[in-house]
Amino acid sequence: MKVLCSTGGIIGPQNQRNFRLLEKYSKELLCDGFELMMYKAWYNELDDLISYLKDLQLYIPVVHCEKNIGTCIGTGTAEEIKRGIDFFKADCRVAKEISAQMLVLHLWGGMVSDSNFDTNLLYYEKLNEIAKQYSLELLIENIVCNVKDPMTRWCQLAEFYPNINFVFDTKMASFHGQLELLYQKEYEWLWKNGHICHYHIGDYGSFPMDWSNLKSLPIGMGNIDFDSFGAFLRRSSYDGFLTLEGSSFDDNGDVDITLLNKCFEIIRGWDKHS
Repeated sequence: MKVLCSTGGIIGPQNQRNFRLLEKYSKELLCDGFELMMYKAWYNELDDLISYLKDLQLYIPVVHCEKNIGTCIGTGTAEEIKRGIDFFKADCRVAKEISAQMLVLHLWGGMVSDSNFDTNLLYYEKLNEIAKQYSLELLIENIVCNVKDPMTRWCQLAEFYPNINFVFDTKMASFHGQLELLYQKEYEWLWKNGHICHYHIGDYGSFPMDWSNLKSLPIGMGNIDFDSFGAFLRRSSYDGFLTLEGSSFDDNGDVDITLLNKCFEIIRGWDKHS
């Protein structure tokens, strides 16, 4: 397994989304590479972003698309759908230029969430076609829902698109009380048939559906049983990417490097225990 760090955990509103901080933090973080979190604020300086990342020569196999793409599509208006697709194309361009292999997408989200899911479902095909044009593998995340739930939406997508692939987020699943579904025979098809190609690792520190505590926490700062999760990864012989998503900013925007490195060490331990 390769352990990645989400740039969203080290570059965010707390430090003005300054992507140039990546040079500093990448030298201190003991991960195998990075998952680049795209921000809408960067679309006016894409050329600078791409040039900077190329010069930095970091290993960035995964790009996480701007989170409002699915929200735009879910509104159902022609203007917003076009806006979401334009965002997606920009993210594809960045991913292609920096030699990423995978794109993570929130197919729905925001206040509209999955309330207009049929529209989001239909537009998956167009988005997937665009990703393929850039030689990228599109992965749909188990994003929180306010109408149904992520596993229900995944099953609907898989019924409509049998070759679809997913990224499983531990925090998102725990928010809906669905983490343990991953271990059940009923859902073995998700990993046995290779639909889950990637995992996001973040802790969750509250009861199910507590919208006031949706933040991804570092491992051990919530209530997820990661020993059981690690045992599942070993049983399923998973050998892909694991991205740490827990945020570690303080009020000044400084990053707790020691805490993140401890999390990387814990994740690597899941691959060693018998």
